[in-house]
Amino acid sequence: MRTVLFLALAAFGAFSTYAMWEVGYLGIWQAGMASLGAWQVLLDLVLMSCIALGFLWQDARRTGRTLWPFALLTLAAGSIGPLLYLLLRPAPAS
Repeated sequence: MRTVLFLALAAFGAFSTYAMWEVGYLGIWQAGMASLGAWQVLLDLVLMSCIALGFLWQDARRTGRTLWPFALLTLAAGSIGPLLYLLLRPAPAS
């Protein structure tokens, strides 16, 4: 599972970096507001980010982990925050 998380984070992180290099952070948001269809995708992603933050918050409370760096990253960069949180999760005790 860690391999899949690492590959997803690396691929999406690289693509996000490239997109930001090309259009800038505000350009990404402007593209997300360019049409009704783009608004639907943007709102869906915001909603899923909020749901993910809820799960991360519960998990962080249960496991004693610090949530705020991952929450800030989720608010700024979307799924990169939850992916990194999961990737850095301690391995379960055997």
